[in-house]
Amino acid sequence: MKDSIHNYCDLGIVLSMAYPDCLTSEDSYKASLKKILVDPFFQVVELGSLPFASLKDAVPTMVETAHCTSTFSGHSLLFSRKLNINSLDEHERTQAVSALKEGIDEAYELGCSEFQFLSRGYEAGKEQAYLKALIASTKEICAYAESKGAIPVVLEVFDHTIDKKSLLGPASLVRQYAQAVCSEYDNFGIMIDCSHIPMIGETIDEAVDPIVPYIRHVHVGNTLIGDPNHPSYGDYHPRFGYPGSENDTEYLASFLQKMKDIGYLAEGSSNILSFEVKPQAGEDADLVVANAKRTLTAAWRSVQ
Repeated sequence: MKDSIHNYCDLGIVLSMAYPDCLTSEDSYKASLKKILVDPFFQVVELGSLPFASLKDAVPTMVETAHCTSTFSGHSLLFSRKLNINSLDEHERTQAVSALKEGIDEAYELGCSEFQFLSRGYEAGKEQAYLKALIASTKEICAYAESKGAIPVVLEVFDHTIDKKSLLGPASLVRQYAQAVCSEYDNFGIMIDCSHIPMIGETIDEAVDPIVPYIRHVHVGNTLIGDPNHPSYGDYHPRFGYPGSENDTEYLASFLQKMKDIGYLAEGSSNILSFEVKPQAGEDADLVVANAKRTLTAAWRSVQ
């Protein structure tokens, strides 16, 4: 495309992935956040639960001052407490719902424009039972978010068998799930990530076509799944073109083309397209971010 990709979406980046050191101190968090906010390439910064309570006033002020928007990921609320939102144990499921409700409260306090979460583990052969539990949990979360304001809720699709081993997962299950939730709630949608598609073992078309009506947020990134003994194996989001990895400029171009073909990337759209990239051992975070921006720009040139 000759037109700038900025005319087709709002570009964002996941803060704690791009700058993992932001979690080590309040000063590091502010410095990392500022790097994103002063860069006019980005209109969105993706946050999570703040690692330091003292940041709760500074962060939304910084985002607003930079004329950016923010989203909120509730993933860490489940990971850190080892909770399963689709657990067949009702007590554990209820605990997970409560944790995500806390996240929704924080998202509203920070002025975020969206709340994100993910499905968790399952037992093979019992997918439908876990799906039923996930649907019940999601409806509770959507109702709670709706009662507090206008923030939409999105579930991010992860790998099914490799790293996070999430229930969702394969597009067939995602479609069943989204249909059930969206039949009652219009403040819900699905987030897809092109770094997770190879881990699920689907092509771009297979992952996207069944769930087109429900896609509300998109991540772009990379994965390494060819060598289980590699330290970056799984859901570690290496830079594009990382040795032995799956996704580089050509793959990203195909994914962007698909997003344009389905209308997610459209002229004048403010739909979010965010990087989820992470420096691997010994790498400089600024260079990894530069890699992402440069790869996206190159891939976009191939989009028709």
